[in-house]
Amino acid sequence: MPQGRPIVIAHRGACGYLPEHSLAAKVLAHGFGADYLEQDVILTQDDVPIVFHDLELESLTDVARHYPDRARSDGHWYAIDFTLAELRALSLNERVDPHTGARTWPRRFAGQGLRFPIVTLEEELELVRALNAARGTAAGVYTEVKSPAWHRAQGKDPSRIVLDTLARHGFTGRGANVFLQCFDDEELKRIRGELGCDLKLIQLVGENAWQEAATDYDRLRSADGLRAVASYADGVGPSIAMLVGFPGGGAAAVPSGLCAAAHALGLAVHPYTLRVDSLPPGAASLGEVHRALFEVVRADGVFTDFPDLTLAYLNARDGAGHGP
Repeated sequence: MPQGRPIVIAHRGACGYLPEHSLAAKVLAHGFGADYLEQDVILTQDDVPIVFHDLELESLTDVARHYPDRARSDGHWYAIDFTLAELRALSLNERVDPHTGARTWPRRFAGQGLRFPIVTLEEELELVRALNAARGTAAGVYTEVKSPAWHRAQGKDPSRIVLDTLARHGFTGRGANVFLQCFDDEELKRIRGELGCDLKLIQLVGENAWQEAATDYDRLRSADGLRAVASYADGVGPSIAMLVGFPGGGAAAVPSGLCAAAHALGLAVHPYTLRVDSLPPGAASLGEVHRALFEVVRADGVFTDFPDLTLAYLNARDGAGHGP
């Protein structure tokens, strides 16, 4: 399903400017004109799907201040141990190291005294619908089922809940303006088969060392692995580094061959994550990365913390032949 103009996927919203997965970050990304807004989804104790990246709360919220005695024995506060009502007391913040308080991205949003509540998947889907109606646009949603095996070990089935929620908001069938992604290949097969999902599915590709799932990502990137992916999914989501290398010193970007191999099987390729404040090793500028992704390897889209900058590149390329 490779397409024409690459799609711009607002990674956790416009999180280069506002706390990730806050409604404010999603509104800003929509205003920029992002083609898709991403939702990472985990479950609360009372089975409400919330839009939140980590299983643990302490790096992205003020949970330790509100619930100092609710950490598990491993020292982490898990969202699954809290009801939605309890989580409503928290405020999202820029990502920090919970041990040192150091900000992961020091130059990002530093507003003080502002509250950014945790958002449910229902609320975000309604936001996108209302913004599309108000602005006459057609932004889609790009939803990830986070850590399904971990959730099921806790007695919960996030995939069923996510699919039911999407369906209630009209996201059913091949034509729905949604992608559903997951790092767990067995879960994606289950979503396609056992759960009867006909949405566009994306197999996320990580590194085995990350232990995102029991999936063998090295195999997924092989010819046999990609053929297997093509039997149940519509595309792959590898890291930028898996697609292209940057030797530096003015040398041309070097494709890995993964994008071409995926395209040969009809798979779309949506790499992650473009960050102006954390360029791939060897890359001299954001423009160099944009050119490598869209003109060299010809990716079908990209997850970006800065959707406005990626849109500016594509608009300039398509209109005047130059990017920033």
